[in-house]
Amino acid sequence: MPKVKIKRKSTAVDMTAMCDVAFLLLTFFMLTSNFIQKEPVAVNTPSSISEIKIPDRNIISILVDAKGKVFFGADGQENRVQLLTKMGAAYNVTFTPAELKEFSLVNKFGVPISLMKSYLALKSEERDLPQNALGIPCDSLDNQFKSWVSIAKGVNREYRIAIKADQATTYPVIKKLMGSLQDINENRYNLLTSLKNTPDYE
Repeated sequence: MPKVKIKRKSTAVDMTAMCDVAFLLLTFFMLTSNFIQKEPVAVNTPSSISEIKIPDRNIISILVDAKGKVFFGADGQENRVQLLTKMGAAYNVTFTPAELKEFSLVNKFGVPISLMKSYLALKSEERDLPQNALGIPCDSLDNQFKSWVSIAKGVNREYRIAIKADQATTYPVIKKLMGSLQDINENRYNLLTSLKNTPDYE
């Protein structure tokens, strides 16, 4: 008798469940991830063995590069609008609603208040150019840094100060920065460092 040939069927794998899982994982990672915010200058922090973590919100970020230039940033778009409005009033500079909205999107900056209007008029990619990274004045004659911190704390009392300085920054620069904070009775702040591996002792 002739053999009965069984018709071959192509195998079909239902990928619906796999796609659902992939999209669920993707959504989970997107919602729980903390994206690295762009900084105006690159800073190589010194190493330490401290593992104390600072909160993700209500942070005043103070950035100090290797040349001693100071940059400033504060959390919260609404807080930034109030901050610039009050800072402008203190230095007799009036900002338009468009400039205030633009400033609310700026993560960190480092320009004197007198140049803030021209700084905000630049495109976002132009603000990152080295010639626009001037630093906030922090000297005894014109210490705008103290004003920024003092007014920011007035806008939001829950702000915590975090200082991120380059490992090549000289000690007198950091000492002057801390002295400015002490002048406005801000004696508590965090120093951001990179984690160093601790040696294993047996």
